[in-house]
Amino acid sequence: MSYGFIEGCVDSHASALAACRAGADRLELCANLSIGGTTPSPGLFQQVRRDCDVKINVLIRPRFGDFLYDRAEVEEMEDCVRRFWDLGADGVVLGALTPEGTLDEAVMSRLMWAAGDMEVTLHRAFDMTRDPLEALVSAIRLGCRTILTSGQEQDALSGAETLRVLQKRAMGRINIMAGCGVRRESIREIHQRTGVHIFHTSGRRGPVDSGMIYRKPTVSMGLPSLPEYELWRTDEEEFRACAEIVHGLAPSLEE
Repeated sequence: MSYGFIEGCVDSHASALAACRAGADRLELCANLSIGGTTPSPGLFQQVRRDCDVKINVLIRPRFGDFLYDRAEVEEMEDCVRRFWDLGADGVVLGALTPEGTLDEAVMSRLMWAAGDMEVTLHRAFDMTRDPLEALVSAIRLGCRTILTSGQEQDALSGAETLRVLQKRAMGRINIMAGCGVRRESIREIHQRTGVHIFHTSGRRGPVDSGMIYRKPTVSMGLPSLPEYELWRTDEEEFRACAEIVHGLAPSLEE
C-alpha cells in the first residue's frame, strides 16, 4: 500500500466507474449508502469486478441499524462472506458488537474464518464501541487489516484527536483509515492533525435528479426523509480532487 491511499465507497456501477476513473486505489462496494450501507448483490459485484481494475472490498452488513446480530443474521453474513470469496473479492468489510458496546470477538472470529485469505476491514461499528482503544486492541488481536473510523465523531475532522491517538497506538500493526465527511477541503487538515494517510470517501457532492418525467407526489417507497426522485452518486470531479490530494501527501519528520 502506498503512503497516500484512497478508497472509494460506492453503491452502484456508475459510482464505481467514476471512482476508478478518478484515481481510487480500492473500492468498498456496498448497497444503500443513503442508510449507511448494506451488503451489495453478487450481480453488482460481478459488474464492477468486470469493469474496474482495482481491488474490491465488499461490505457485509445484512440490514440498516445497530451492529448487534442474532444467530440467523450471523449465518447470513457468514454465507455472504463465502459467496464473495468465491466470486473473487479481495476483501470484506464487517463488524459486530456485543450489547455492552465491545467488539463481539466470537462473531468476528467466525466471519473472519469464513473470509480465509481475504483482507478484513473493521467498519464503523468501531465508532459505536464504548472504548476505542480497547476496540483497537481487539481488532489487532482478531487479525483485522484496517479500521475504518471517524474517530467516534460525526465526521473525521471532528474526530481528529481520537484518530491521532489511534494512529499512534496502532504502531503499524493495523491500518487506520479515516472516513465520514472526507472532502477535498478536509483531507490535508485531517492528515496534519492525525498522521492518518489512508482515506475513505464516497466523493458525493449532492443529489442527481431522477430521469423520471412522471412523478407520483402522494407515494413514498422508502424512508420519508429520503426524497423519491434524488439519486446519490460519486462525483468524478470531487473524487479526482480528493485522490490528487491524498496521493500528494508525504510523511512528516515525526512519522
